[in-house]
Amino acid sequence: MTVLTRWEPFREFATLQDRMNRLFRESFNEGRDESLTTSSFAPAVDVYEDEHKVTLKIEVPGIEEKDIDVRVENNTLTVHGERKIEKEEKEENYRRVERQYGSFTRTFTLPTTVETEHVSANYDKGVLKITLPKKAEAKPKQIKVSVGSEKPGSEKHIEAKGPSKAA
Repeated sequence: MTVLTRWEPFREFATLQDRMNRLFRESFNEGRDESLTTSSFAPAVDVYEDEHKVTLKIEVPGIEEKDIDVRVENNTLTVHGERKIEKEEKEENYRRVERQYGSFTRTFTLPTTVETEHVSANYDKGVLKITLPKKAEAKPKQIKVSVGSEKPGSEKHIEAKGPSKAA
């Protein structure tokens, strides 16, 4: 026996709309305080390098210095922090919240050329600047090559110069 089923083309759209409504209700639930403070985010980071150091600049405006933790362990730099929601405003008065709140953790694998004992961090105007100095042996070296013919059995004379101390 064959069963006929009536096809309703808009039933799929209604199901999709119900799922989207549920998603938005869960995202923007009545417990707004919890949804605003428990998220995590990744602040923007600029990394640049020269012959003497590697520098990271991390944008963390609105985060107090005491809420930032910088650690170096096993050639890994870890920056952890938390941006807390301002309790002065009542959350139900918000019309739009675009700033991200909550905790963040960024980790960076350091090259072996970094001197991890002399890492420094400075926080100014919402930017955390971490300076990672390079080891002396990792800095570029200029090698002077002598000109002339090489006699069999003699070694070629090469003089190595370390980095200049004028920097």
